[in-house]
Amino acid sequence: MADNSGTRAADPDPLLQLLLDGQPRTRNQLMDLTGLARSTVTGRLESLVAQEFVVPHEAAESTGGRPPARFKFNPAARLVLAADVGATHLTVALADLTGEILDSTTVPQDIADGPEVVLTALADHARALLARHPSGRLAGTGVGLPGPVEHRTGRPIQPPIMPGWDSFDVAGRLAGEFAGPVLVDNDVNLMALGEHTNQYAAIEHLLFVKVATGIGAGLISGGRLHRGAQGAAGDIGHVQALGHTELCRCGNAGCLEAVASAAALAAHLRSAGLPTETSQDVVDLVRAGDPVATQAVRQAGREIGTVLASCVSFFNPSVIVIGGSLSQAGDSLLAGIREAIYARSLPLATTELRVVASRTGQQTAVRGAAAMVLQHALGL
Repeated sequence: MADNSGTRAADPDPLLQLLLDGQPRTRNQLMDLTGLARSTVTGRLESLVAQEFVVPHEAAESTGGRPPARFKFNPAARLVLAADVGATHLTVALADLTGEILDSTTVPQDIADGPEVVLTALADHARALLARHPSGRLAGTGVGLPGPVEHRTGRPIQPPIMPGWDSFDVAGRLAGEFAGPVLVDNDVNLMALGEHTNQYAAIEHLLFVKVATGIGAGLISGGRLHRGAQGAAGDIGHVQALGHTELCRCGNAGCLEAVASAAALAAHLRSAGLPTETSQDVVDLVRAGDPVATQAVRQAGREIGTVLASCVSFFNPSVIVIGGSLSQAGDSLLAGIREAIYARSLPLATTELRVVASRTGQQTAVRGAAAMVLQHALGL
């Protein structure tokens, strides 16, 4: 069903598109719903059955004579390999053709170790997972990276926290290891895709905001992931926060990421004498009720919300989902974000707007990586 080069999505099969909902259907029902001739439906069904994407279901009730055969989608026909490469962690998972995670592993992994070390570890963990599912064939591999990615080629483009990764052929490196296409994208794009696919499939316009070591956003527009011309859509972390001049790692001053990211908060609280080296330290302090940390996180939320207010006015999303490690700090971050958005946006844009925490949690990116492969392989 998929093009092994990873550059072209499969053409959608109208029968497969219908059967993806899991409802068994007869040939006559498929003919009525697609308008295709019996010979065409029969030929396409034979092809889908041969590939195991569709399997016969128990016979339907008959009004007389032999009961008609029914066919249904087979989510176990292939496996999808999905990986979330973070700044300090690596998650590798296997999913079925509905995107359901079947097996996964998460280990510490420093992105600064470089592409050969990290991708070798990814491949090793993937092979270990596949060994536990020896009967599965791969539909493809999806990988999320914590930096800008040219999706068409699967190459990172000047990623600020990924030394040695610039223009590295990630897709090509893994294509030599695993069957099927290898697709690579920015992790925040995949978080948006994962959250949308699994929690908000009926929502046409959604913004996913990751607040962690850095800050970024993924944009769902018209029900589809919007990457922009070079894959840089949603890079709100380098929008200037009003009134700030802190130096950002990108070289500019006053970027939102330099003011309100988990890394910036940890540094700020550390200068105030609190033991904060990581985003988890910040989260732990807030959960423990530390007033200084709680106020700092809420103020970070206000800074993020001020930038998001412009996004609300420009894009008018129905839902803004907040994820990333700092979102685990609870209501303080969300309260600050909501406060600024509702104060600075027109009522028309916020009347039905929901600003919520991620529901998929730590699996958001790998679910998005699986969804990316499924859209490609099944022509969704």
